[in-house]
Amino acid sequence: MGKIRLLHEALACQVAAGEVVERPASVVKELVENSLDAGATNIEVRVQRGGIALIRVTDDGCGMDRDDALMCLERNATSKIRTKEDLGAITTLGFRGEAIPSIASVSKFRLTTREPGSLTGTEVIITGGKLEGVNDCGESPGTQIEVRSLFFNLPARRKFLRTEATEYAHLEQVLKTQAIAHERVRFSLVRDERLAFQLPATTSLRERIGGLVGDDLASRLLEIEPLEQKGVKVCGFIGPPGMGRSDRRQQLTFLNGRPVEAAIVTRAMREGYHTALMKGQYPVTFLFLETDPGAVDVNVHPAKREVRFHDGFAVQDAIVAAVSRTLRERMIRPVSGVGLTGASSTPRPLIVQDELIEPATVYSTPRLDPRPAQLFTALERQRVEQTPTEKGQAPDPTLPDPDPTEQIEPTFPDPPATAAEEKPKATDYRIIGVLGKLYVLLEAREGLVLMDQHAAHERVLFEELRRRMELGGAPSQRLLAPLMVDLPPRDFDLVSRHLETLERLGFGAEPFGGNTLKIDALPAFLKRDDPEAFLHEVIQEIRVASDRMSSLRLGEDLIATTVCRAAVKANDFLKEPELRKLLEDLLQCDMPYCCPHGRPTLIQIGYPELERKFGRRA
Repeated sequence: MGKIRLLHEALACQVAAGEVVERPASVVKELVENSLDAGATNIEVRVQRGGIALIRVTDDGCGMDRDDALMCLERNATSKIRTKEDLGAITTLGFRGEAIPSIASVSKFRLTTREPGSLTGTEVIITGGKLEGVNDCGESPGTQIEVRSLFFNLPARRKFLRTEATEYAHLEQVLKTQAIAHERVRFSLVRDERLAFQLPATTSLRERIGGLVGDDLASRLLEIEPLEQKGVKVCGFIGPPGMGRSDRRQQLTFLNGRPVEAAIVTRAMREGYHTALMKGQYPVTFLFLETDPGAVDVNVHPAKREVRFHDGFAVQDAIVAAVSRTLRERMIRPVSGVGLTGASSTPRPLIVQDELIEPATVYSTPRLDPRPAQLFTALERQRVEQTPTEKGQAPDPTLPDPDPTEQIEPTFPDPPATAAEEKPKATDYRIIGVLGKLYVLLEAREGLVLMDQHAAHERVLFEELRRRMELGGAPSQRLLAPLMVDLPPRDFDLVSRHLETLERLGFGAEPFGGNTLKIDALPAFLKRDDPEAFLHEVIQEIRVASDRMSSLRLGEDLIATTVCRAAVKANDFLKEPELRKLLEDLLQCDMPYCCPHGRPTLIQIGYPELERKFGRRA
């Protein structure tokens, strides 16, 4: 007798349900997607005990007649596709025809539905995959699906569920994600008979995001102007530098209205942020992609979370271009300080610029010459320009001493008509003093601005070194004895194709027979005891980047570490002309508002926030 047998249909459904129904959140995802495909404008979700005891999804969609209500409970029954050609161009959220029968096979299931023009509706009751009854009912137009006692007939699966709070958190995240993708639909969630949130339909994506994550965060997001490139359209919102998260929960991507996950999108986001993101942090993004449905495969996994692109590089290039352009054009003001906590700390003295002593490390940059401080009066400007630079040198006796009681008002120039779209200049700020030998206090038209002198100098030096690499390559230092490195065949072939990239990084490399690479020069900024290990790190970066990433990105972590050591430190005293020069150089950088490690260089606390702190406004 043969050993291979057909599984019973009920058992086969329960096995298949393991791929579609992982937890209560999976049930909510599948049912809400069906409601959206049915054209619903109002979706209500009710749950009890984190969705383990009850999940009820009610919508006002097109509904079903009696025949369709029974047919939707059959495996592989769907209204979304008809032919194999339809599978290559899917425009709906659901299409496999597995969700409803899978859910019904592992729960106590009840479906009620009625079409808008019908006098009566249909009620279908199923327990553990077994049909219990079909009746007429008088429900409102639309569909209501009730799922009770999830996995009641699969104890092995039920015991692997997490706590009710954890399951509810996953369920809530799924519903919020769908709500962001469909802002024109009204969503509400009721947890244990208490309203968790209710989102009215809106035409503003920012308003919908604000209703879920808070108006404070939503107001700080940077809007991506729609960009279309190589058949891929990108729009949405991203967080500014400094708004990073330790996980990806607020890194959401939607493809043709479908929440998706794709490694290439994550890589593209990091490439777009470049040095504006701290290492180990993830950006806050609400990214919307639109492309030809035939250019993407959503039939990778039954849960439909993962997708594959026909031309992944086109998607990556479009995302990188959209994100980098947004950060470059929208970040025209320092990072907002709104929302900073007022935690108390040990106060440190404010050092007035006139009292600064000779700096221990003098700030200098080879690009620009110091410029006059245009925000001071003529007398103050003259005193600053003629400040002695050597210890023990007496000030010019012909200069009158300033009146200590005189109130010097900053003379801000009138802003042009397009000031909101222009990058600020050094003349837009007045230097007040230095706090804690690190933070430079600046007065701006919008309020108070704090500059981290170390982070600011890091950014200036970083872009200067990167510019040198772009123009002629990084400086090199010759080795007394060449370094012979034996590489695996695959790595050797990769290096042979990217010798020019290694030269730009400062390596002197050439093949030396077999799979051996001769290194006779190393980057001048390399301060490591094991240069061979650094070479292998660069090779790994080349392998990951392939030809899609600029060679300037390779080795940037080491460059950032190098400029960190060379930049002025927290306790280095800088006089006012040096601070002014540092501010000028910083504002001329491509990304002036964060250091190469992603930390803010400038933080702004506006007058409204200050007035709230002092109780002058609600």
